[in-house]
Amino acid sequence: MSCSSVHTPAGVRPASRQRHRRRGLAMAVPGLLALAVAPSASAQTWPARPIRLIVPLAASGTGDTLARDVAQAMEPLLAVPITVENRAGANGILGMELVAKAPADGYTLVMGGVGPVAINPSLYPKLPFNIERDFSAIVQVADTTSVLVVPAALPVKTLKELIALAKKRPGELFYSSSGSGSTPHLNAALFATMAGIEIQHVPYKGSTPGRMALLGGEVSLMVDGLLPSLPFIESGRFRALGITSAARSPTAPQIATIAETLPGYQADIWYGLLGPAGTPREVVDRINAAANKALASPELRARLARLGATVAGGTPEAFARHIAREIPKWAKVVKATGARID
Repeated sequence: MSCSSVHTPAGVRPASRQRHRRRGLAMAVPGLLALAVAPSASAQTWPARPIRLIVPLAASGTGDTLARDVAQAMEPLLAVPITVENRAGANGILGMELVAKAPADGYTLVMGGVGPVAINPSLYPKLPFNIERDFSAIVQVADTTSVLVVPAALPVKTLKELIALAKKRPGELFYSSSGSGSTPHLNAALFATMAGIEIQHVPYKGSTPGRMALLGGEVSLMVDGLLPSLPFIESGRFRALGITSAARSPTAPQIATIAETLPGYQADIWYGLLGPAGTPREVVDRINAAANKALASPELRARLARLGATVAGGTPEAFARHIAREIPKWAKVVKATGARID
């Protein structure tokens, strides 16, 4: 990506622009550090009213629960209420668009995830916003993981055996997902691409029917959320062959990672806070500091652990660099699978 396309807020002098170019984030992710340089009166008095935290996902899911837990922990640190609003629809596009077009004053944020932030730009031919131009990265909040599972009746006990079976029977094994272009779909597609195998995708309307298809023997494998899969793994109805994260999960440390068989495989489901491009740097820093302090608390860490989430934290620059790596990574997977939503 060319650093010449970095969005520069009004009033930034060329010398200031040169200083920003020397920062790795602005070079890596045009727009994600589109932050005001000069302090403004509103930034100096921020926050003076409640903050809206948009969740571009349905209520009661992992992302929604995580957002509400984090908001609750940040409220006393910022001394204003943080109202969580679900704006689900179109794979997260509706909620992301609302924030992209909101005033860049720190009062409207979004809990973005890998799907809405990193996958959608390649999955949809046209979005009503540009992730790299229209958002300011603030902080990566947490990572959750998924697991590749097969029904107990499938005659494989390891990932190597599954790969060998798929190579012996190319195109004869089917996998379920929560829908075309969904994170479970692309996680499985990434596995197939890296393993050099041909398996067939069967999309369902949600993870639950996809899971039921696996239970019923309609498909041979699925990449599913770790927590919803655990009861089936523990009861012996599913066999867990690999975790999608780079490291084993504290929730189920006995399950090997897919990377232990396919080095380099990593497909975390991550979440982080973003605001509109041009949000004043002072405001971004205050939100970032409050989030990191909240994430360091034992109480919040314990709540996130119950969701199967691992605390992330860090700087705005680190989060933006993470997004910069994730967008082209998933673009390759989308291209390889031919997944597309018009």
